[in-house]
Amino acid sequence: MRQLLAALALGGLVATPVSAETIELKVLGQPGSTGLIQKNQEVPFFENFAEETGLDVKVNFQPLDATGIKDTEELRVLKSGLFNIISLRMSQVSRDEPTILGLDLVGLNPTYEAGKKTMTDFSEIVDKRLQEKFNTKLLGIWPFGPQVLFCKPEISKLSDLKGYKVRVYDQNLAKFVESVGGTPVPLGFTEVQQSLARGVVDCAITGPSSANSAAWPEVTTHVLPLAFQIALNGYGINLDTWNKFSAEDQAKIEAAFDKLTADIWTYSEELFDDAMRCNVGKTPCELNKPYDLVEVPITEEDLAIVENAVKELSFPAWAEVCDATNPTCSDDWKATVGKRLGM
Repeated sequence: MRQLLAALALGGLVATPVSAETIELKVLGQPGSTGLIQKNQEVPFFENFAEETGLDVKVNFQPLDATGIKDTEELRVLKSGLFNIISLRMSQVSRDEPTILGLDLVGLNPTYEAGKKTMTDFSEIVDKRLQEKFNTKLLGIWPFGPQVLFCKPEISKLSDLKGYKVRVYDQNLAKFVESVGGTPVPLGFTEVQQSLARGVVDCAITGPSSANSAAWPEVTTHVLPLAFQIALNGYGINLDTWNKFSAEDQAKIEAAFDKLTADIWTYSEELFDDAMRCNVGKTPCELNKPYDLVEVPITEEDLAIVENAVKELSFPAWAEVCDATNPTCSDDWKATVGKRLGM
């Protein structure tokens, strides 16, 4: 990390003191390879940040995959002050703060409606933890959309994953893949397409639109549209940066991010529906590229496995890990999200 910070400092990416007239913000965005949410929602928002907030600010926006920074390092980078605002890939940074995973346990958010309820229930607890441990304030949460399974070999149900290597992006998902007989392989998103092509992994999990943008259907044959998670992401701002703004200006910033995240929730659902059709050659296909994957029917058995995962697998596995670093973690979750689920 020290070497990375030094290298980026030499490259001019480190946040530098700014004049009293204009505040300069270094922003680290989603990887460009993740597709249309980054391109059509996130980038325009930060390009027009001064107009969106009415503040005298200048934004230097960098997509993650243009910096050499790994998504698992984002919270450390934000705490260091290297960037002022980061589009946090929540599952990936949960390795540094397991409390975050309580937002998106396997089986918890099968729909957008469920994801919104979980966000409302648990976001304040995540924000409090990030402020205490990573000097970071949470400015909003949004989803890439339901995460589904893409495979190169032919599959017809979840149990067909036995013996296959499956790309995962967090520990909770890894436990689930193990439970159905697969071998979880943690890979960054930008590595997956080539890994599928070369046989490093047999299957991989992501959202339909992200997979479409990254050309996964060119190196896979089947898609099982069963939602494991909803891939919640968030915007975090370094608290030292946040505290430089007046209360009035902070309110303007929060209002702008509230609008952005609300817009992304709506756009994400549109993209998901369109990409699901496009990936399997159905119409209308208007926002994504058409492919001809085989759509695997969802069996009642597989649906039950995912629906029961929260109580039987994903919550117990996560609670053990989270409580080890945050003693009130699982109790906080049970008092909020768990209460809604009858847990």
